[in-house]
Amino acid sequence: MPLIRRRRKLPLRVEDVMSTPPIVIDRDEPIEKAAKLMCDNRVGSVLVVDKDRKLAGIITERDIVFAVASGKIGKGLPVWMFMTENPVTVTPQAPLTEALEKMRSINVRHLPVVDNEGKPVGALSIRDVVEAMVVLMGLIARE
Repeated sequence: MPLIRRRRKLPLRVEDVMSTPPIVIDRDEPIEKAAKLMCDNRVGSVLVVDKDRKLAGIITERDIVFAVASGKIGKGLPVWMFMTENPVTVTPQAPLTEALEKMRSINVRHLPVVDNEGKPVGALSIRDVVEAMVVLMGLIARE
């Protein structure tokens, strides 16, 4: 039986796949608290917010590994010392393909999702995308 390829347009948006609510931390909280939030919520990043609750940065598993490797964990140092400031972001309404292209081009596994005021509304991770792809592949296989 020949394999027939059909072109389909799946208008998936970031909001269809992103994780909510966002896991956030204040920029002055200790790095250990960020690690605990990641562990407790089973996520690979935490969004860092300023006093106005706007996105200030992102702290990832890689940042935690750096903190451990450099002997900084256990010293109560603030998250802002380790975070990526002004990270690339995406809006909930952005096409998923656009978000994936951003992730690929800057070589990251997590993108903060922000509203028009710059406040976090969710996070998009490679894990979120893989889970969506599993669902989509299951739907296609049923046809």
